[in-house]
Amino acid sequence: MQKYLFKNIQVVNEGKTQTKDVLVSGERIERIDNNIQIKGVATEINGEGKYLLPGAIDDQVHFREPGLTHKATIYTESKAAVAGGVTSFMEMPNTIPNALTPELLEDKYSIAKQTSLANYSFFMGVSNDNSDQALRINERKNEIAGLKIFMGSSTGNMLVDNYNTLNRIFSESELLIATHCEDERIIKANYEMLKQRNVELTAHHHPIIRNEDACFQSSLNAIQLAKKYDSRLHILHISTEKELQLFSNMLPLKEKRITSEVCVHHLHFTADDYGKEGYLIKCNPAIKAAYNKAALWEALLDDRLDVIATDHAPHLLAEKAPPYEHAHSGLPLVQHAVQLMLYYHSLGKISMEKIVQKMSHAVAECFQIKERGYIREGYFADLVVADLNKPQTITAGNVYYKCGWTPLDGFQMPASITHTMVNGNRVYENNQFNESYKGQRILFDR
Repeated sequence: MQKYLFKNIQVVNEGKTQTKDVLVSGERIERIDNNIQIKGVATEINGEGKYLLPGAIDDQVHFREPGLTHKATIYTESKAAVAGGVTSFMEMPNTIPNALTPELLEDKYSIAKQTSLANYSFFMGVSNDNSDQALRINERKNEIAGLKIFMGSSTGNMLVDNYNTLNRIFSESELLIATHCEDERIIKANYEMLKQRNVELTAHHHPIIRNEDACFQSSLNAIQLAKKYDSRLHILHISTEKELQLFSNMLPLKEKRITSEVCVHHLHFTADDYGKEGYLIKCNPAIKAAYNKAALWEALLDDRLDVIATDHAPHLLAEKAPPYEHAHSGLPLVQHAVQLMLYYHSLGKISMEKIVQKMSHAVAECFQIKERGYIREGYFADLVVADLNKPQTITAGNVYYKCGWTPLDGFQMPASITHTMVNGNRVYENNQFNESYKGQRILFDR
């Protein structure tokens, strides 16, 4: 049985940072203590001056397989994920074909089992006419991330605007329901208004078309449905100050029936960045005016926003080119999300403990993930070593995304991810990968 011993490392876990030794035996964390001495052979990792974090769990990624593999594959994007300290991901159903039946969903699990370097789960998609199929997943609620509803435009047949379907899903689903909330009618009206004025659309118009009202109205509708049926609702990528009035920090996370997510790009970019980045930062929901970013940070730190994710959504550079209608929406981000939060830690914006809470602990709690998300004896050894004194400049040449670019090109990160362990396997170490081990299917305690 393979053993690893992290010596004298700063363990960031459950609101504390403490110098500890951590012994990994096989897939699991065997012991956390001071000055561990073991009999037999163990690979020792010197942790002096470094931090040990539970692997980040990204609850929203688009890895594009099957059907869109010119942009990305589960293999390439999971490789980028582990290089960035993300040890588990939950992937969205708007691939081709859309994952709208349990059988199509299992096809994705089969691909991941063969190729993913990180642990994995997938969302079952909902359309206006597949509620029977979607509710079949109730029988397998311990094996599936949840149901995904696009309450705004999406790829293929996945816009759900039929209220009979919505009422049935919200009333009968036993799984978490994750929603993309943007009101399609408001978006279309804003678009038509600009076109009637003969405005030549640019990236600057994206937050005008997909504005705060579109987000707020759709999020409000989802919350009203969830409250009506006491559904377990998780609203993805909150991007506006206005929406924050819909969420509370009055209950502990385990007791919340309605939870929320914020994405790293909405915490980092603002509408002022369209001048430099253009369509590279075009995404849905849109990156908006700077006051929204400030409000999102405040809500993250006071726990109205529950988790941090990426909404990693790669496209080829050619697909991000103008005109407005041609430029695809989405950014590749999974490799640098943890580093970006460590950058904000270096600015005094967020503590290490809060980063771990929002990117690991809270995701595990929201989704009721089994034995992951914490550094605990008996838990899976999904572990990440961060060196806060090892800067790294991000370039297109050191990304692992298949699309080959990053919106953070040229950005200097003050910290690096040096090691990533998945299920006790040292998958990544100082720009080298061990691909002989694959991730596991995430299971849930529901």
